[in-house]
Amino acid sequence: MSEPGALRMRLNGLFREVAKFGAVGAVGVLVDLGVFNLVRHFTDLPVVRASIIATLVAIAFNYVGFRYFTYRDRDKSSRTKEMSLFLLFSLIGLVIQNGLLYAATYGFGWDGPLASNFFKFFGIGVATLFRFWSYRTWVFRALPAKEAVQAAESFLEQPPRQAARRQPDRV
Repeated sequence: MSEPGALRMRLNGLFREVAKFGAVGAVGVLVDLGVFNLVRHFTDLPVVRASIIATLVAIAFNYVGFRYFTYRDRDKSSRTKEMSLFLLFSLIGLVIQNGLLYAATYGFGWDGPLASNFFKFFGIGVATLFRFWSYRTWVFRALPAKEAVQAAESFLEQPPRQAARRQPDRV
């Protein structure tokens, strides 16, 4: 396979991964915002505590979606390590997401329902960038064997230029 063809294949794979990550993430955002607004409406919890509860529910939902939809073809040999790393990076994302909401609410006094939802959504967006990078890099790692097979297949698909040059001349 030519270099442009291999690049196109890698970009297509990345596009599919981003689309699947985005689909799970979009539903996770709905879960997060829904739980957040339900907790805010039916309890007297402060805004950041309600947001942390909602984020934890969304983290649980997202793990199931990522493991069984987005990254179902990835290495499954060490679930304990995978879940530990997922939890670690999710908690860092939680701090990013809710830190922005905390700053807006308590630093700037923007604590109305519209402002809370806006900064909750904005925090989700910023934390999502971090989560995408960390999940694909550290948590749901590609199988090394799959990469080796793809490299071998691309090598086999290359035209046999060298073989044509080595044939002896017939007299």
